[in-house]
Amino acid sequence: MKAVAVLPGKPNSVHLREIPQPKLNDQPHPHVTKIPEGRAVLVKTLQIGVDATDREINEALYGNAPPGGEHLVIGHESFGQVVEIGDKVTEFKVGNYVSCTVRRPGGSLFDKIGRNDITSEEVYYERGINLCHGYMTEYFVDDAEYMVHVPVKLKHLGVLSEPASVCAKALEQVFLAQQRLQVWKPKLAFVMGSGQIGLLATMMLRLRGLDVYTLATKPGPHRKSEIAEAYGAKYISTKQTSLHDLAKKVGRPDIIFECTGNAEACFRSMEVLNLNGALVWTSITGGSHKVEIDAAKINLEWVLGNKLLVSSVNGNRSHFEQGIQALSHGELTYPGVTERILTNPVDGLDNYKEMMRLLVEDKDALKVFVNVSQ
Repeated sequence: MKAVAVLPGKPNSVHLREIPQPKLNDQPHPHVTKIPEGRAVLVKTLQIGVDATDREINEALYGNAPPGGEHLVIGHESFGQVVEIGDKVTEFKVGNYVSCTVRRPGGSLFDKIGRNDITSEEVYYERGINLCHGYMTEYFVDDAEYMVHVPVKLKHLGVLSEPASVCAKALEQVFLAQQRLQVWKPKLAFVMGSGQIGLLATMMLRLRGLDVYTLATKPGPHRKSEIAEAYGAKYISTKQTSLHDLAKKVGRPDIIFECTGNAEACFRSMEVLNLNGALVWTSITGGSHKVEIDAAKINLEWVLGNKLLVSSVNGNRSHFEQGIQALSHGELTYPGVTERILTNPVDGLDNYKEMMRLLVEDKDALKVFVNVSQ
């Protein structure tokens, strides 16, 4: 069957290759974990979402092939339909729509209790990212433990399951950590960034009843600003109104959800957070980017102001479930809005070059995804 892969360590090596079609009794990553007998699910791939992670893996910034191999099948944002199940699978039936989690467990205590998303080991195993083949194939097989139902009426948003899980986990972490305050009722949130994560975070914060400002560089009106405003948020161009000026005008936010991919934005956000507030970083910034900040002022304000910084990456099955629930709630509350995030479909794995071109060259490509099959 067809698969899209890279040669880790070799820039711009994305290519199409033939690999064996998986069978129900196959073990997709035996070097990490094995599917228990009878618990396998075979899935026909319908759509695969791609993002900056896939672009950066193709640029050889990170990512490793499974042991003993030279290639890594990419694709970590999955959506498909069940075609066969093992005799001990009770959660799914043939024909169900599913998404699949990304990270697989290592050997730490957290991995052993199902929290592989917060492994305490430096080496991590993620399908399509590091040491495990991904989903950009015509079929894939995995343990039912790592699959999540996508309702039939939500299948048009199924490819957003993984990004939604990222937002759901980040907000879960914020509210769990803020239980330290015993009484905390956030009212104002800034979302730094208006990509797919920023817009989904905007939706989820609005669903929680917060007043939300979504900040990005490009002045509106355009699709991103329209989506943010359709969720009931206010879109702010930082070219027109700086982060500090906005905080002076509307007040300091109780929550800042940072997802710009810009290291300076991560630290500038620290300068405007409200007392007892929480800042969550979801950006992963590579390379080197030096920023001059008033560290003494930040230290003083954060200690005396009981402020909290949380980082969040990846998500386990429960976060996928929360993300899908949020997509469903959002669809009921803001009908048809979230689908506007899906801007750039690419038909077929054969068009992998166009997929990567969109990721690299088209700055207006909000969400690129591949229609693998119907």
